[in-house]
Amino acid sequence: MSLADFFGGLYISLWIPAAVLTAALVIKLPSIVMLWKDALLRAVGGLLLLACCVFVCAEPSSIAWINRVTGVPNIAAPWVYSLLTAFCASCLLMIIAWRGGPSDRSAATRRAMRRVVSVYSGVIVALWVLFALADVPEERPRDLDTYYATTPFMREEIVLYLGAHTVACLITYRLIRNWVRTDGLDAWLRGGLKALGVGYALNLVYDASKLGAVAARWAGRDLDWLSTDVAPPVASVSAILIAVGFILPHAGQYLHDRWRTRLGHWRLRPLYLLARSAGDGPGSRFVLRASPELRLTRRETFIRDVLLQLVRHFDEDLRRRAYDAALGLGHAPGRAKALAAAVTIQEAVTARRAAAGPSAEGPGAKEGGEDGGEAPPAFPDPTDLLQDIETVSRVLRRTAEIEAVRARAAAVSPADRQP
Repeated sequence: MSLADFFGGLYISLWIPAAVLTAALVIKLPSIVMLWKDALLRAVGGLLLLACCVFVCAEPSSIAWINRVTGVPNIAAPWVYSLLTAFCASCLLMIIAWRGGPSDRSAATRRAMRRVVSVYSGVIVALWVLFALADVPEERPRDLDTYYATTPFMREEIVLYLGAHTVACLITYRLIRNWVRTDGLDAWLRGGLKALGVGYALNLVYDASKLGAVAARWAGRDLDWLSTDVAPPVASVSAILIAVGFILPHAGQYLHDRWRTRLGHWRLRPLYLLARSAGDGPGSRFVLRASPELRLTRRETFIRDVLLQLVRHFDEDLRRRAYDAALGLGHAPGRAKALAAAVTIQEAVTARRAAAGPSAEGPGAKEGGEDGGEAPPAFPDPTDLLQDIETVSRVLRRTAEIEAVRARAAAVSPADRQP
């Protein structure tokens, strides 16, 4: 199988990158609207919008429709070329805004942006002038670049738009590559920049394929497959990667935070159920419209409130014996601390229920300290426990380990610990 046959079968509809770019634009749109004065966000919005337009208009069916509606053969060519040139300008404007930062409104930055707008606006005007001077009567929706590669004025137009595109993508790729190498970048931002870098590198492959096919026509050879079969799928993959590069830092961080929230809510379930069993009512009820963050906060608050009420029932001596028992069973100090806390909380819940009694009028009606009896030893400082409730909750799932620690701790009486 030849390379031409291979790439000929590698068809990717241009509607796919258009849809992905549209999704990226929708995700970024709220930030663009709220922070419209930010030059960087405006450039990103313009870039995504123009990229969407390029792929929608470059689809062969769209090209045929534009030519049919206007009644001018191949007029879709300068239209698509103009959109692609405007996309190039947006790339450079984005890079200028990136380098200067959101607060940079210096004269040099504004001058650089004006220069980009002026140069690429001039290129767009030149594209339309050259098309008006060219003689291109036969409609070519797929292979116009190579079919008219030797036609006066159209030849110059093709070289002009490809040259402008190559320069913009080369500058953008080099600056993104340098930015990826800097320290202190968030993992999601670094991943997005890498996707952008690969996307713009593939844009250069697209330009090389187009220019190679055109140059072959000049030399009297036929390498049209580079333009018709290689360049379109390369451009599609490039657009998808560029869209992913803009989506990843925001969507990735959002999904990561949402996953961590749901995971934290699930990890707190064992301790939450144990706290509910202490007799303090139904606890934090599930609310359909509550966000995951709010549900997690309610669960954490309920657990901490119950633990603070259980402090008077904590047996400090039991906690120390359980900690020593966990160490003796080979657990690391951190895990031993969590296992000891789990044993102590379970015993405190049992003591709380016994203190309340079956005839209590409400939760905690007969708690120690209010019936003349002596309250159990209190935890010296519950701060560490309140801050590490997730670790304690996770070890509550290890029933066998907790029972082993409890049995070993019970084998050591308080008298045995006296010097």
